[in-house]
Amino acid sequence: MDAHPASIRTPDQRIRVFLSSTLRELEPEREAARAAIESLRLAPVMFELGARPHPPRSLYRAYLAQSDIFVGLYWESYGWVAPDEEISGLEDEYRLSGAMPHLIYIKDPAPKRDPRLADLLDRIRGDDHSSYRAFSDPAELAELIVADVATLLADRFDAARAASAPVAPESMLSIPAPFTTIVGRGDEQARLLELLSTPGVRIVTVVGPGGIGKSRLAIEVAETIAATGREVAFATLESITSPERVISVIARAAGVRETGEERVETKLVTALAGRDMLIVVDNMEHLLDATGDLVRLITDLPRLQLLVTSRSPLRVRAEHTFELGPLAVPDTEATRADAVAASAVDLFVQRATAINPAFRLTDESAAAVSGIVRALDGVPLAIELAAARTRTMSPREILDRLDSALSLLVGGSRDLPERQRAVRDTIAWSVRLLDAEATAAFEALSVFSGPFTFEAAEAVLGTDGDIDGAFAPIEALVDASLLWQHERDGVRVFGMLVLVRAFAREQAAAEASTEAATLASERWVSYYVDLARQAPMRMRAAGQMEWMRRLNAESENLASVMRRLLDSSRLDEAAEYAWSLYLYLWIGGLLGVVRDWMTELLERAERDGLLLAPRTEAIALYFTRAVAYWQEPGFDVLPGLQRSATLFEESGDPASAGLARVSVALAQLSAPTGPDLAAARTTLEDGLAGFTGAGDSWGQAMTLVTLGRIDLATQDIAGAAGRFEESLRLASSAGEMLGIVIAQHHRGWPKLFAGDIDGAEEDFAESLDTSLAMRHDEGIAYGLEGLASVRAARGDIAQTGLLLGAADRLRRRTGLVGPAGFTLYGHLVDGLRAGGGGTALDSAIDEGAQLPVSEVIARVAH
Repeated sequence: MDAHPASIRTPDQRIRVFLSSTLRELEPEREAARAAIESLRLAPVMFELGARPHPPRSLYRAYLAQSDIFVGLYWESYGWVAPDEEISGLEDEYRLSGAMPHLIYIKDPAPKRDPRLADLLDRIRGDDHSSYRAFSDPAELAELIVADVATLLADRFDAARAASAPVAPESMLSIPAPFTTIVGRGDEQARLLELLSTPGVRIVTVVGPGGIGKSRLAIEVAETIAATGREVAFATLESITSPERVISVIARAAGVRETGEERVETKLVTALAGRDMLIVVDNMEHLLDATGDLVRLITDLPRLQLLVTSRSPLRVRAEHTFELGPLAVPDTEATRADAVAASAVDLFVQRATAINPAFRLTDESAAAVSGIVRALDGVPLAIELAAARTRTMSPREILDRLDSALSLLVGGSRDLPERQRAVRDTIAWSVRLLDAEATAAFEALSVFSGPFTFEAAEAVLGTDGDIDGAFAPIEALVDASLLWQHERDGVRVFGMLVLVRAFAREQAAAEASTEAATLASERWVSYYVDLARQAPMRMRAAGQMEWMRRLNAESENLASVMRRLLDSSRLDEAAEYAWSLYLYLWIGGLLGVVRDWMTELLERAERDGLLLAPRTEAIALYFTRAVAYWQEPGFDVLPGLQRSATLFEESGDPASAGLARVSVALAQLSAPTGPDLAAARTTLEDGLAGFTGAGDSWGQAMTLVTLGRIDLATQDIAGAAGRFEESLRLASSAGEMLGIVIAQHHRGWPKLFAGDIDGAEEDFAESLDTSLAMRHDEGIAYGLEGLASVRAARGDIAQTGLLLGAADRLRRRTGLVGPAGFTLYGHLVDGLRAGGGGTALDSAIDEGAQLPVSEVIARVAH
């Protein structure tokens, strides 16, 4: 008799598919999903399919309890949040769906996706019960649902059929017993398990550099799969030097003995025939000539699956590569709590404690440990080797010596394989496998200090546009995991882990002649100087955001070139380089950095008795004073800015002089004795004339904004509105996003002062959205303050405070403290305080200052 008669469905009972989404924004998609589900003879469960005489929450709870599959459709809306509830019904449905299979479909693009929905989708991505796919229209969605539900049902049928199969009692015997717990690989483990459970996946290769943790992850995944009852074998190739021995090692791991009566390949196929088995092939990179043997194996054994670890992909059609990166490291401003949450720090602490039980992570040592793991790029093996030094050294001492990391991090645990006894040996072993061309490229590319594009690599390698000449060695280095590659802001970039780069530089310096290294360095500087020269024209046109992404992708190299120019006292070149990158540095929130550069330039010139060219002095004075105006409102910047404008004019550059005059006018508006409106207006009119004469529409747009602010200060609301509209027209005609953001934000103020609160809110919100997309911190702060003014005008104390607190937090963290005379919302906030709302406002400001900007925006939006 069946032990589970309730699991047998009568003919009228079909599998129920619960369809979760907001109703209005995805109505066509819901209809397409319904048709797809019904085409499979399944029952869609939807609100629309019947009367609802019950509260919505009770209804969907009941529907979920009777459903078998959960299908979630999401686009931009987070859904309605009922009174006294903290989450929307949309999120509640997902939470209540429990352990049933999840098929999640996300509509893209979604330019206005609610931040709370984005957070929910991030959590769903981490759920190993969910399949997660993107679609663009109802027809594509229907095709995906039909295919995915059919596959899901087939998988469930196979699982049920296999449940009664006998489990091999020795299924885990060949898996190495790990000496330590795995740290920080939960997401990777889940994704790798999901990939291995995908029908049709036969070979998965975990690819990554030596010491990244490929073998340890493979062990963890093997143990997890073996615990389900599936047979797993683990073949370690670390000590094998001959490709011909690979199949023998695999056979031994699978329990097949070489007794000599027939070829081991034949015995292995015979022994594994019909068995559902996973074999891990660990450390394959130096035996790639045996790849054909692996392909023949999976061809002869249709139920065999291979999980390979290698520093290089196998490059066969059946292969699915899984790139394994470093552990998460804390950022430079992380607190002790933030550090503890970073997996790289967690690994260091665990290993240090095992070696030195007295080790404790204090506030002081947390900063040092964070520095160590950042310096080591989060590479697990390097971190473990560093942690081994805590027996005799403090974290601070280790960090202080990391400049010579390769000589320090040797030794380690003696029970590690010889290949892993030192990171240095691991890297050296990889390099020895390269040909001469790739080895030379490896050393030359070490000149880069961060991610770089293929074009930059061509320049450094001197291939003069010969793509094939650069492609072959770069491909070899990527295959050997001595270079990594990924998308950075939509730009394909390459890079070296810090320890790999240090080794490559040491190798280059050890060569009999350093001519090649010197040439690579000169090419590196020249490439980025030339790139910077193109920036002014590109950054003031419709391609501004594309160029922002391009420059962001190589930001470390841009900064390092400046350091090289300063250190070699090439001061005129350094100043021109910074001036070319002006807009990039402004939008990217890097003006504080360029102020430091130019301060150092002036100090070097004074210290060494160097006479600066007038234009160089003008640039340095501009950056040091103009940025100080924003960062240190009490600093007297006016004399330096006036001299900067004069020097630009004398150098024959009226447009740059005009830019300096805009800053002069701002300083005049914030004078300690009070705003000098007349002087500022005259200065700006002179600057506007310079921009107009030079045909510089960008400069005209910036100047008009400041003139409009003077109009506001003199109560000329109509005049200000006209200035801002003209500024927006000029910026829009050029497609220059920063100018658009600034003008659009300012256009909101005359609307607000004229009583058009809704119109002002629209301008402030749009400028904030664009600033967020640009990652322009200053624009974000202004946008938050604009929206706070709107809330203040409406008397909403709580939201006013939240927004002001968030803006203040952002300004403090980025050093963009607004000048005292530059705020336009003070009287609105004062009005709230005068009405008795001061205590509530201060409390809300404090709360906003403790929250991430994204959370404040989400709260205000709802």
